[in-house]
Amino acid sequence: MVRSTAELDRLEATLAREAESLDYGEALRRYAALWAYARALRPSIGDDWLDDLEPDLAVARVLNGLPPAA
Repeated sequence: MVRSTAELDRLEATLAREAESLDYGEALRRYAALWAYARALRPSIGDDWLDDLEPDLAVARVLNGLPPAA
């Protein structure tokens, strides 16, 4: 777990200000670079995305009054 510190808050504020000035193409390139880095750290990331969604879908079914998935 990451604990919030003044330094982390300043970093997040700086990055948020920088992100406001990005055009779509630059934002997409940064996202692609971050995704490639995440895949380099853990090649299996994203492989089980349907499994990752299952808890969210279960909550959505409950909130919408639907029966549990079979």
